[in-house]
Amino acid sequence: MKINETKVAEIVNSEKFKELVRKRWRFSITLTGIMLVIYFGFILVIAFNKELLAIKIGEYLTLGIPIGMSIILFAWILTGIYTRWANKTYDKSVRELRNQVLQK
Repeated sequence: MKINETKVAEIVNSEKFKELVRKRWRFSITLTGIMLVIYFGFILVIAFNKELLAIKIGEYLTLGIPIGMSIILFAWILTGIYTRWANKTYDKSVRELRNQVLQK
């Protein structure tokens, strides 16, 4: 199933492709924004309220350690959410669009 240049141009210029790009961009920016808010929120707490993160929750553990670890875990979760969305929605739409153009 080789796609020649005219078919590629047809795909790229199609309204379905443009909508698909917009959906992916919107989803990616949303997840990126969420991660940036969480990360920079943590940095701002470090900068302006160190005492909060210094609260002891055990003999050797402060509140900052589990919060920092949670941020890393949250980044993994967001990556999983994106991967799941891409596999279920985006890739399926790309295949349908490609097959539609190839059948013409």
